[in-house]
Amino acid sequence: MQTVAQILNSKHNQTVWNISPTAFVLDAIKLLAEKSIGALLVMEGEQVVGIVTERDYIRKVHILGRSSDNTAVSDIMSSPVMYVSLDQTNEQCMALMTENRLRHLPVMENGKLVGLISIGDLVKDIISEQKFIIQQLEHYIMGERG
Repeated sequence: MQTVAQILNSKHNQTVWNISPTAFVLDAIKLLAEKSIGALLVMEGEQVVGIVTERDYIRKVHILGRSSDNTAVSDIMSSPVMYVSLDQTNEQCMALMTENRLRHLPVMENGKLVGLISIGDLVKDIISEQKFIIQQLEHYIMGERG
């Protein structure tokens, strides 16, 4: 099982997009769409104070009939934010995400943000690991027959 550090190292794009808690939801939605991402970390300086997702927008703005151009991100963000460290495993992250119905987890090390992993990153890692195991088993079986 790979660690979060290994998963982050295998990601092609490690940019973690963020927004201020005082920004308007409309700005957050535009950034989510522009970057084709599902979540933004809400930050005050270097401090992670929340996370805002497409799901937050749908549930806390759109469905309630609020205006995205005058509602602050801080009004809809999820806080406090659950996070993981570099040494945690894929399995531990999946358990945390499943138990808490999360799709994104910030990665923190010594109080500093070092990355963000998504459920997609974890699934990709699991599929890659399973493919490797299948290849190894195929080589073993072929070697036994030969």
